[in-house]
Amino acid sequence: MKNALIKRGADRQLKNYTSFGQTVRNTLTMAYRGILKIRRTPEQLFDVTLQPIIFTLMFTYIFGGAISGDVLSYLPVIIPGILVQTVITTSIVTGVQLREDMDKGVFDRFKSLPIARIAPLAGALLADTVRYSIATILTFTMGFIMGYRPEAGLSNVAIAALLVIFCSWSISWIFAFFGVIARTASSVQGISMLVLFPLTFLSNAFVPVDTMPGWLQWFVNINPVSHLVSAVRELANNGTIGWDFAISILGAAVIVAIFAPITVLAYMRRT
Repeated sequence: MKNALIKRGADRQLKNYTSFGQTVRNTLTMAYRGILKIRRTPEQLFDVTLQPIIFTLMFTYIFGGAISGDVLSYLPVIIPGILVQTVITTSIVTGVQLREDMDKGVFDRFKSLPIARIAPLAGALLADTVRYSIATILTFTMGFIMGYRPEAGLSNVAIAALLVIFCSWSISWIFAFFGVIARTASSVQGISMLVLFPLTFLSNAFVPVDTMPGWLQWFVNINPVSHLVSAVRELANNGTIGWDFAISILGAAVIVAIFAPITVLAYMRRT
């Protein structure tokens, strides 16, 4: 009897392990599907290819002389800000495309397949990290062309890039939740921009905080986007990992801990 119970428990653990392994494989397969969609419809990359170039040129030459005296002195300030603003904005597409796929019945077809139900959702979010990586590389490349030379070296720039990608992936869970509960893709985009627009522009991404009114400085200083921008600047320009880095990692983890379960729950109910 005791041996039978032990065997039954071992079989249950093996089944759970197999199920988890299958979920991972299905998620990677769905992520590959998302990458194929990007390759076959390259216009999906317009926001992550054109936006970093246009924003970097526009903000640098408009504000560079007024804020830092010249363009080269402004680049260490603006490049991290443009990077965070661009990559985080790109994460909105996750919710929009999720809503579009659900409206087209794509996820209904997935339900008929012998795959983990969570795989299409998790795979879509994983595939979008490719978009974040492209936007990150282009932003730093554009800054380098304009004369930006991170003093901390390539290794710290890589850490800063990974930090931005991880935080953007975490934030994409919020927009994925909007994509699941909203009725249309346009409403997802509208709600997401309403949330993200003030957070990115009311931050220290483009101008020094001490130039703002006192009441606005209070908001900017507690704005999580400001902490992420400061963390990227410290890494790329000084090679230091400080309090802003810790806050950014902790904030991203909290977002995932809150929105991943409720997004999955809402997704399961809808599909």
